[in-house]
Amino acid sequence: MTWHLDAAIACALYGLLVGRLVPTLIAWVPEPEADPDADPAEEPKELYADIARQRGLRTRASLATAVVAGLLGAAVGWSTALMFLLYLAPVGVALAVIDWRTRLLPTKLIAPSYAVVVALVLVAGLAAGDLHAVVTAGWGWLIAGGSFFVLWFVYPRGMGYGDVRLSGVLGLALGYLGWSELAVGVYAGFLLGAVGGLLLSLLRIVDRKAYPFGPFMLVGAVVGVLLGPGVAAWYA
Repeated sequence: MTWHLDAAIACALYGLLVGRLVPTLIAWVPEPEADPDADPAEEPKELYADIARQRGLRTRASLATAVVAGLLGAAVGWSTALMFLLYLAPVGVALAVIDWRTRLLPTKLIAPSYAVVVALVLVAGLAAGDLHAVVTAGWGWLIAGGSFFVLWFVYPRGMGYGDVRLSGVLGLALGYLGWSELAVGVYAGFLLGAVGGLLLSLLRIVDRKAYPFGPFMLVGAVVGVLLGPGVAAWYA
């Protein structure tokens, strides 16, 4: 696999800048409606505005977005796929922070991302003259989203529906890049979630019955972009 240093540096600089907007994005997300069936003894959800005001979050989010964007740029180079990948980098960091703090993936942030990513996938495919990639993006949406939906439907207590929504967005992006990126990205998310969740519960950092899966899905997607082409070449 060829690594693109120039694209990596440019995308990392972009990530440093746009990542500083992550707390603003988090604060923008509307609070969910109160659940009338919620246990009154349960600790209330942390407010998004309070998360956004967390000390040092702007710097950490900027660095995290820079790392993610830089890795994506290194992997795909000056590809039209950067259109949606660089959109997803700061949004993904925001979702990871929110899910880690609240165990929720807000629909108000994921739903608009569907529209944006679909539009950018279409533009990227048309600009590159690669309609096959657009078709595989659609298949990625169906396969990833459908797989997560089945898992949620069979055992809803084991997975939040926010994970199902997020899987579709990630499936679109990974599917556009290729079948290997899709397969590796989805599998890596599950693997990292299983191993990471176990470690976090053993270290008593999180409750083993309610650890956030979204951050592992997002990291797994990045792994799919980075390692997918290599896996495909090895398999071939």
